[in-house]
Amino acid sequence: MADDNGTQTSERIVDITLDEQSVVRRAPEIEHERAVAIYDLLDMNRFRPVGDYQGPYKVTLSIEDGKRLLFTIRSEDERDLTSVTLPLSPFRSLIRDYFQICESYFDAIKKLSPSQIETIDMARRGLHNEGSDLLMERLKDKIALDKATARRLFTLICVLHIRG
Repeated sequence: MADDNGTQTSERIVDITLDEQSVVRRAPEIEHERAVAIYDLLDMNRFRPVGDYQGPYKVTLSIEDGKRLLFTIRSEDERDLTSVTLPLSPFRSLIRDYFQICESYFDAIKKLSPSQIETIDMARRGLHNEGSDLLMERLKDKIALDKATARRLFTLICVLHIRG
């Protein structure tokens, strides 16, 4: 069965949780980005782990030992299906740069002209696209997903990366 966009309704995430072992108090802008990413992701996504798994899926994102990103994937009825681990090292500098440009963007909104804000926002979107492309590349043999899903997951990975 397909939804209005032609995506198989079984090839999607219906619940996502961030395993935040040491949650820090985050800026309201970061919390807003997290909430929007989760809302948009659950509204529309394409996600299918490679293998003989039936969705829709419930996913928990976590960071293990500060070195690995872990996708724990369960069925809608809570059966454990699989987990996918990626090293975080290829993402570190990109995440750091993304945080810096986001800080600049949030500061710019308060005091710069619209054209200056737009320039910073274009750089922010460029880094975000680079992060989602890297995520898709690293997951290509493990999880099938579309660009929009990768973008939202990259946002959540960045949020999850903020540690105490």
